[in-house]
Amino acid sequence: MKASAAARIADLRAEIEKHNHQYYVLDQPSIPDAEYDRLFRELQQLEAEHPELVSADSPTQRVGGKALDSFAPVRHVVPMLSIRTETDISDEGAIAFDARVRRELSGSGSLENGDAAIEYACELKFDGLAISLRYERGVLTQAATRGDGETGEDVTQNVRTIHCIPLRLKNCDAAVLEVRGEVYMRRDDFDRYNEAQREQGLAALVNPRNGAAGSIRQLDPALAAKRPLSFFAYGLGETQGWVAPATHSATLDALEKMGVPVNGERTVVSGAQGLVEFHRRIAAKRDELPFDIDGVVYKVNSLALQAQLGFVTREPRWACAHKYPAEEQMTVVREIDIQVGRTGKLTPVAKLEPVFVGGTTVSNATLHNEDETRRKDVRVGDTVIVRRAGDVIPEVVGVALDRRPANAGEPFDLYKRLDGKCPVCGSHIVREEGEANWRCTGGLYCPAQRKQALLHFAGRRAMDIEGLGDKLVEQLVDSDIVTTPADLYALKIATLAELDRMGEKSAQNLLDAIGHSQQTTLARFVYALGIRNVGEATAKDLARHFGALDALMAADEERLQQVPDVGPVVAQSLRAFFGEPHNSDVIQQLRDAGVNWEEHEGMKMEVLPLSGKIFVLTGTLPTLSREEAKTLLEAQGAKVAGSVSKKTDYVVAGEEAGSKLDKARALGVPVLDEEGLRGMLK
Repeated sequence: MKASAAARIADLRAEIEKHNHQYYVLDQPSIPDAEYDRLFRELQQLEAEHPELVSADSPTQRVGGKALDSFAPVRHVVPMLSIRTETDISDEGAIAFDARVRRELSGSGSLENGDAAIEYACELKFDGLAISLRYERGVLTQAATRGDGETGEDVTQNVRTIHCIPLRLKNCDAAVLEVRGEVYMRRDDFDRYNEAQREQGLAALVNPRNGAAGSIRQLDPALAAKRPLSFFAYGLGETQGWVAPATHSATLDALEKMGVPVNGERTVVSGAQGLVEFHRRIAAKRDELPFDIDGVVYKVNSLALQAQLGFVTREPRWACAHKYPAEEQMTVVREIDIQVGRTGKLTPVAKLEPVFVGGTTVSNATLHNEDETRRKDVRVGDTVIVRRAGDVIPEVVGVALDRRPANAGEPFDLYKRLDGKCPVCGSHIVREEGEANWRCTGGLYCPAQRKQALLHFAGRRAMDIEGLGDKLVEQLVDSDIVTTPADLYALKIATLAELDRMGEKSAQNLLDAIGHSQQTTLARFVYALGIRNVGEATAKDLARHFGALDALMAADEERLQQVPDVGPVVAQSLRAFFGEPHNSDVIQQLRDAGVNWEEHEGMKMEVLPLSGKIFVLTGTLPTLSREEAKTLLEAQGAKVAGSVSKKTDYVVAGEEAGSKLDKARALGVPVLDEEGLRGMLK
């Protein structure tokens, strides 16, 4: 009896998976829904009668499981790296990529015939969520998000609910085969889902991309199972016991034969002209595709050449994304609001007459900062062009001046509009020299910055309060239990124990960590305050130089700049922070709560050879990584900045230096190579 049940179960699984593939991958259903349901119910009944025969690759296991408390981390053996984006959306973007590949191969001697065209695999750039699928002996055992490229999140239960992803590969017994691809939502599935949600009075999804990403990161797989998701493979990660074909295109063909969905809009072309033609062809049919894309992807087809080209700054030299222009629409500005971000940055936001752009209805668009708002001369009442920048963040591109009404508002002036005060907490706002953004100075007090301020304050290199993470800070702030870091030291075990996932033991452990943090160092305390432009190294320098907090708080900008590595910008940040009464109040509350450190007399610090000099690093140096070069420079007292300005003393340029090198030459800033840098360091 059991043998016959096992045989019938195997037959049903094979038949159901065949129909799943025809329906979800090929879009060619071969049987009516009623017949499919009958087969599925029969399989469920047999598995219920013989639970010992249930396996992970059964179609019945796609319905999701128990809700999770959080996602477990997954370390990628082969990192999930991002690829370079060609910023030039014209034909020149494709031509530039081909030229760069040819230059690299010619330089390494891999391109013997300089005129020979390189073969490329061309694909679509899907607008979804990158996923890695791990198959062992052909069975899906784990699915993980990209995360930071090195470590992702285990989303296996949710990915099992995606019917087009095979739970078992066809004719594949490799020990390990990791399939990399994109989870996305088709436009028609997105529309049907939202229509059903609205009919039930439930919240609709914002757009297909967010719908896909949000579904995969649902902690309850049952909810994820209700979302109509799809998947396309575009490459491989770790492999064991599998001989890869010689080309990328052949690899995708092999995956398709295993039953993995691979998009059909892919081709192999020769040379730059082939890339250009593919980019144009897909652009012409972009709106007709059943899903959203934001560009195309080019990859050197030969895996051997890919290996020779290698990587630069963790991006493959052998691949690039070539985007399309974002979609644009026109609408009217009803108001200009000012939002305060988690770090205190003030951002003007245009409140718009709702308009459908790039697959979603947009009613707000960023104006970035005051300078951009003035440059574009955006005023209340204006008709503006709205674009979804990067197909994600709506922004105002420009103003249709010929449509400006006679009663349009005045030119935008953020400081005047706010009377110089933060709209959330009333603290003073400042704009540092060379900065585009105004910022609230009430970092320890401002409600908009509370969560960020608390997380930074509790960080390992700051006050080191173990156990005070994102979720707990969310609860403490949202419940108005903690409004400033000083409130942490007044927490009681009864209050903490009532919070989600916080029993008495966890609450006591947190209180112990908070109590332990009361004895700290001046350097840690200064860093924990979260003062803009004051990092860990600068906090140590300030602590050594002044020795006491009161001396530091009383120092004017001239005195502050006597500390090596403290220039006008850092000095201005310090004065703005300590000059805000709200911050002084919180600092006093922290001291009253028992936070203390050993103080000493201030001291003169050694003036290092490169003290006061500002360097900018750009491109790839022959032997030094950017972090190594930065460490060497900072050890000699130099400051390493991220952008070139008139105040830059030297630019250190390596291979593929780019726009920073161009700006340095335009400003007459001296440029060093690695040899010149090493000579200066000696």
